[in-house]
Amino acid sequence: MTVVALCASSFAAHAAEPHNTLSAKERAEGWQLLFDGKTMTHWINPADENPRGDAWSIDDGCLKATPHPHITEDLVSQQKYHDFELEWDWKVALGGNSGVKYRIQRFVVLSKQTVPASAKRFEDKVAYAISHSTEADRPKIGPIERAQVYVVGFEYQMIDNARHPDARRGPLYQTGALYSIMGPSQSVSKPAGEFNHSLLIVKGEHVEHWLNGVKVVDTMLNMEQMKKDLAKRWGANSEVYRLLVDQPVEDCPISLQNHDNDAWFRDIKIKPLP
Repeated sequence: MTVVALCASSFAAHAAEPHNTLSAKERAEGWQLLFDGKTMTHWINPADENPRGDAWSIDDGCLKATPHPHITEDLVSQQKYHDFELEWDWKVALGGNSGVKYRIQRFVVLSKQTVPASAKRFEDKVAYAISHSTEADRPKIGPIERAQVYVVGFEYQMIDNARHPDARRGPLYQTGALYSIMGPSQSVSKPAGEFNHSLLIVKGEHVEHWLNGVKVVDTMLNMEQMKKDLAKRWGANSEVYRLLVDQPVEDCPISLQNHDNDAWFRDIKIKPLP
């Protein structure tokens, strides 16, 4: 049986399973459940941080990204991974935007305390914060200040292709893309408000993005074109460029993105690869 047939079979089998559970076959294959439908087990709960975060909740058997939180931040896994397969179901609200980040190299606090008003472009704000602050800057966020904890890593894009302005920029920013680097080979996403099923495979420099049983991205994280794309966005001399090209941190958490929009995640499971 081909890899495509195996993934299609897995997609069909997944649809028949109860939500937020593992089948006996999945447990035997080494899959680990990352969400039980009821608790934040396996995730770093922002509500336990200082200052307290309000970007995530549990809603009807899903991990839910809260729109317009005090601190916009991803939900980060407690465990770190090197090579793995990750599966999850997700949906976004009308006009929504979210994603899953992997090969995470750094967390950057963006606030009035860490970034000067003179930094206008988002990329400039991230570059300044990396150069002038540390990951311990979260306590500097003011009690009434809106702030963001930005994740430096690669992103599996999840977005309302029909309504969100970022998606209208083209395939590099549409569902299934390796965000801003490689667009999906075809459009197979479901409309906003409906659940999609995604599979992410990361093994060495090789990554695959699958969406609803179809492989939409197959690439290498060290290809020369990717370096050019990263340099175009961040600048070839920037620390963000160095972190994403060199990937000095080898064992990394994964994160579910809060992009200031409603987004829901369920049936999250991971299989570490040897």
